[in-house]
Amino acid sequence: MVIFNRAPVVMVSKVVLGVVLSLIILLTVVGNVLVCLAVCASRRLRCLTNCFIVSLAVTDLLLGLLVLPFSALLLLNGEWPLGPIFCNFYICMDVMLCTASILTLLAISVDRYLAVTMPLRYISLVLPWRVAVTMVIVWAISIAVSFPPIHLGWNTVNGTVQNYGPSASDKECRFELNRPYVLTDAILTFYLPLVTMCWTYFRILRIARAQAKRIISARPICMSTYNSKNNPPTTSTVVFSVTAVALREHKATVTLAAVMGVFVVCWLPYFILFTVLGLKEHTDPNTVPEFPFVLWLGYTNSALNPILYGALNRDFRSAYTHLLRCRCPSYSRWRSPQPSPEIPAVAEQVTEVMQLCDHAPFSCRATQPDQSIAAMPHELRRGTVKEN
Repeated sequence: MVIFNRAPVVMVSKVVLGVVLSLIILLTVVGNVLVCLAVCASRRLRCLTNCFIVSLAVTDLLLGLLVLPFSALLLLNGEWPLGPIFCNFYICMDVMLCTASILTLLAISVDRYLAVTMPLRYISLVLPWRVAVTMVIVWAISIAVSFPPIHLGWNTVNGTVQNYGPSASDKECRFELNRPYVLTDAILTFYLPLVTMCWTYFRILRIARAQAKRIISARPICMSTYNSKNNPPTTSTVVFSVTAVALREHKATVTLAAVMGVFVVCWLPYFILFTVLGLKEHTDPNTVPEFPFVLWLGYTNSALNPILYGALNRDFRSAYTHLLRCRCPSYSRWRSPQPSPEIPAVAEQVTEVMQLCDHAPFSCRATQPDQSIAAMPHELRRGTVKEN
């Protein structure tokens, strides 16, 4: 009978797991630091809408610095070496920062919805003090579902503070769950935001497609009017213009689908398991084999947020490029970009026609530039955006 030594296999698996967790932590910290530096270095990015992006980046950065290293330590070591007091504080920070990140994503979706559906009223609705109040509400809810319940024992079955008492071990860090706490936390901080985000992004996609159809149908007329004063309209110019609109509409659809899809894939498995364990009033979810995996899948959303809400934006990409090359972004160059001499004449004609037809993209205050979701001129004059 041959007996295999499993120690090398276990060691290799721990090393691989440690490398993967370290990469997630590194991406979370570096990506969100890059977002904050980009906004600080570029005047173009210092607008009201990007306050939500910066708040999200700060929240995810704190998660990467204050929570993820200890989560990795607990997963790799199998024991908690830092005592019950710090254990409860770590769990509170975990719940608070994850909740703040999810609620900030909700605030971003509502902000974009207002920018698209009410372009004229957006500037008067989304004011600095209202953005500040929204952030205060986000953090108030995040603190309310983390520190008071855990430190007062509201999340445990017997009403005692978790990780204390004669049955508690100094080597364990347990997050106990009961039905009232789990249902309140899951519904308030995930399921309601999920439904709201699905509804807002679905509405944005419908409006984007409706506006793209209107632009495609109206632009040849506008171009014919423009060209009649200068040059006869050409078929290639009209085709180029219509294709550009269709591509931008497709890109907006893909962007919003990526944002919503990544959020659902990262957090839905965790909250489903969290709800099931809470209904069973499980005393230590870490003992469930699937729990660490779905938890770190949720953490991954904080590493992907800088890509989804930063790199998909043209101005953020430019700022990233300059920062990675150790150069400060030039606001004057961005503000007044000069057309490249290599751009074909037909592309320059389309750019001029778009300006004449008042199809210039919104600033970052209204919506993300790459999405190109703008209202038609006759809709802006009425102050409403209607769907087909």
